[in-house]
Amino acid sequence: MKRIFLFTATLFFLCQLVISQNKITVEQIYGGFFRANSMDQLQPLKKSNQYTVLNNDRSSKSMQIDLYDFNTLEKLKTLFDTKDFSEFKGIDDYRFNKNENQILIATNRKSIFRHSYLADYYLFDMEKKSLKKISTHQVQEPTFSPDGQKIAYAYLNNLYVYTIASDKTSMITNDGQKNQIINGITDWVYEEEFAFVRAFQWTANSEHLAYIKFDESQVPEFSMDVYGSELYPTQEVFKYPKAGEKNANVSLHIYHLKTNTTTAVGLNQFKAEYIARINTTNLPETVSLQLLNRHQNHLQLVHVDANGNPKIILEEKDNAYVDVTDDLTYLDNHDFIWTSERDGFNHIYHYDQNGKLKNQITKGSWEVTKYYGFDKKAQTIFYQSTEPSSIERAVYQIGLNVKNKRLLTNLKGTNNASFSPDFSSFILTHSSAAIPTNFSLVSTKTAQVVKTILENSQLKEKREKYNIPQKEFFTLKNENGEELNAYFLKPTNFDPAKKYPLLMFQYSGPGSQQVADQWLNTNDYWHAMLTQKGYIVACVDGRGTGYKGVAFKKVTQKELGKYEVEDQIFAAKTFAKYDFIDGNRIGIWGWSYGGFMSSNCILKGNDVFKMAIAVAPVTNWRFYDSIYTERFMTTPEENPTGYDDNSPINHVDKLKGKYMIIHGTADDNVHVQNAMRMIRALQLANKDFDQAIYPDTNHGIYGGKIRIQLYNKMTDYILNNL
Repeated sequence: MKRIFLFTATLFFLCQLVISQNKITVEQIYGGFFRANSMDQLQPLKKSNQYTVLNNDRSSKSMQIDLYDFNTLEKLKTLFDTKDFSEFKGIDDYRFNKNENQILIATNRKSIFRHSYLADYYLFDMEKKSLKKISTHQVQEPTFSPDGQKIAYAYLNNLYVYTIASDKTSMITNDGQKNQIINGITDWVYEEEFAFVRAFQWTANSEHLAYIKFDESQVPEFSMDVYGSELYPTQEVFKYPKAGEKNANVSLHIYHLKTNTTTAVGLNQFKAEYIARINTTNLPETVSLQLLNRHQNHLQLVHVDANGNPKIILEEKDNAYVDVTDDLTYLDNHDFIWTSERDGFNHIYHYDQNGKLKNQITKGSWEVTKYYGFDKKAQTIFYQSTEPSSIERAVYQIGLNVKNKRLLTNLKGTNNASFSPDFSSFILTHSSAAIPTNFSLVSTKTAQVVKTILENSQLKEKREKYNIPQKEFFTLKNENGEELNAYFLKPTNFDPAKKYPLLMFQYSGPGSQQVADQWLNTNDYWHAMLTQKGYIVACVDGRGTGYKGVAFKKVTQKELGKYEVEDQIFAAKTFAKYDFIDGNRIGIWGWSYGGFMSSNCILKGNDVFKMAIAVAPVTNWRFYDSIYTERFMTTPEENPTGYDDNSPINHVDKLKGKYMIIHGTADDNVHVQNAMRMIRALQLANKDFDQAIYPDTNHGIYGGKIRIQLYNKMTDYILNNL
């Protein structure tokens, strides 16, 4: 009996030793150890039932654009291989012309802001196997004309058209100047808040180029010191309209290629502040605009013909704000598909070419989250929605006549689809909190998996090997009885009789979502690492977050940071009553809007939160940009108390717990001014706090091993103060 006991005890000790050796580290998380394999830049073709994927051959240090068959998933051939061309070290992006016999390929990418970048662009002819550079300079947003004969692009705030056959370039505008005039490319605030960069569009007949001109001359400038590696620092100066300040004056222009003339389009009658979208229609000489007033609660869909004649097609109004949509799709008869929140949830609508409603296609107390496309042969629409639950996503089809609705995915969690050109099949991307991201081919007709493509099974093995806990989803009712989505991450050896310190994580921004049934991201792995150190991590999506309808999302209007903070404080106080939570050891952290929230929570909730970390936080809404802030708050002049009552900088006197503020000095989005003014206010109030400033890093705070250093610092701060 003794020998058996000794053997069992030894085996138990060895097992425990193995488990203890498999602890998650920050170095693993941000070194790519838990990174999932993916299908990079999957692009379904339009002229054939095929798709392309960008592959990376590490042995030859080369990249390939490979062509696959949608029905068999078999690789048909390699369309382009960087090892055949010395000009390429890698591929950053690629796009096809209409005939899909030429590819425009980007390399040597140089980022500008969040979405914008410069790159060297080469035109590859697949039939001739020839390669030529479209410009001697790095340029922005090159785009094929619909007939495939020309490419329009932007360079140094001006527009150019490159003619492929003659290898000639024409300058379309000549008044572009930094911090003064931008032609065809959005300014900083449009790029950040309307999330688009290319502000020019071809007409369907390829004879006209419509573009937006930004006159930034009256917009106030913001400057950032760049410390660099030289003896003297430099300064980056750019236009940044803060809440209530002047925006760029925008105007629409149409360039006519046949006559080399430009028409200025009069839009004053629409009394719009913003041209939030510009799109091609299927009418040969017409483009569409989405215009918004400054309050962003009145959207107008306007068609403009090549002669510069505008016509209003559709209007959307809301007491709070109206979101622009990227789901505008024109049918062959010039009807169009549109998504809107007008009935309280985001749904699909069918209008005729004059803007008369023909049908509301989807309806219910759930949200359409993606519009995939329209099969004109079957007269069927394909979309993704939250019908299973607000934390899940499923794929559906429905007839244009609102009949024959079908569920195409039956897996719990998050489902996304990339449809074949004929809509007969789709590549399903699926994941859940329990299942890593995987890819499979699904038949649209049967809704059954035809073939598995990629499973990421190694991540499931790592989850077990590294003892990574699974999220426990639940709902929490706030003081008004509204259900808030939430989850816990508990140590895998969780003991309900023990009391654990609790770290809460959130973002909380309008329309956002953190509580979602999908596979782990890097923050999830870091939170899992903290559970191995004896913490419970919780996340609660409070009022103002998305995918639960307009009333839930827009309740925070004119009061950013009020109801969201109330819900986080309520959740913390509720958790403090749980038998397994140590109510004296509750902390909270967040990044950007989440940093704004964690700052507010430790100040306004100083009776419950012991510690907070705020990364790149807004500390005063008066410091943030016009489009985002005014969408939810109107202007400071109109709503001074809304701005001041909920800005952390005005509540520093309430600080009791441990607080760390972190910021990058080159943050072009949430300026380091927010942190510096907050630090100054805390010092003037004689408050003890901690700070970490990262020179020359932007809103993402990365580069080299900076992310590893940052998360190790935050880990130590939590271990020492919670």
